[in-house]
Amino acid sequence: MNQQDNEKRSGSIRNPDQGANSHIHLLPVLSLLVTATMWGLVWYPLRLLEGRGLDGLWVTLASYAAALLLGSVWLWRGRRDWLREPMVLILMTLAVGWCNVAFVLAVLDGTVVRVLLLFYLSPLWALVLGWVLLKEHPGTSGLLVFVLAITGAVTMLWDPQIGLPWPRDNADWLAASSGLSFAFANVMVRKMNAVSMETKSAASWLGVVVVAAVWILIVQKPVPVVETSTWVGAAMLGWFGFVVMTVTVIYGVTHMPVHRSAVILLFELIVGAVSSLLLTDETVYPREWVGGVLILTAAYFAAHAQVRRRG
Repeated sequence: MNQQDNEKRSGSIRNPDQGANSHIHLLPVLSLLVTATMWGLVWYPLRLLEGRGLDGLWVTLASYAAALLLGSVWLWRGRRDWLREPMVLILMTLAVGWCNVAFVLAVLDGTVVRVLLLFYLSPLWALVLGWVLLKEHPGTSGLLVFVLAITGAVTMLWDPQIGLPWPRDNADWLAASSGLSFAFANVMVRKMNAVSMETKSAASWLGVVVVAAVWILIVQKPVPVVETSTWVGAAMLGWFGFVVMTVTVIYGVTHMPVHRSAVILLFELIVGAVSSLLLTDETVYPREWVGGVLILTAAYFAAHAQVRRRG
């Protein structure tokens, strides 16, 4: 037996593609961490634009209209995708639209802590919907990671003074429905194997624009009189913010089970807590740090399971 055979038998020679495959399958995890980080920071430019006269509906419409302007090329190139799975794509488009608009309105009209608590029940909806619609069974380890993540989220956001995490007014219902529609949209993204990521992204921006425009027409909210620079700022947020955030979340959700991606996306809470501590006068309490550690631990196990399963 020659030396090469001995090395093969001993395992010292590895498949040269093994390391590359590990890196490839790590990309969905990194993609979700990027989008979670950006969503955890996006409140700051939104707050600045609102302070200059653009309320939630108009900021959302202007930013996503700018994103859709770029995505119109993708919509045209992927027009045949609408014929492959039309109903699923339409449902995803409307779900994303409702998710974004409802969340912005809920944050503006309600108690932020309650809104976040109700929205971040989305991993629960993702687990149930993924199990029912996609037959993605998380298994015992997946359920344990899920419970760890939910425990961390509740630990971070729970405040006895604001009551039980159950909707009690319009803002609460908007927040809860936003989290549910977010989970549903992710399940639809996962379900559309024959539809390109570009079409999914552009359809998401289209959904937000449609829902925001209809909402503005219903409430008859006039066009705000603001400086041109404010509109430009909203467009820049769409191009350099929402475009990247949409593409990264769709890529990540497409390449892993929804219950696992939902856990990793909770990293947004960590970024939101740290950014608010650094950029505002808000205080982060010890229970919030404990909750953050639990979420990070759950996200690590979810990411590790993704790489180990696909590597």
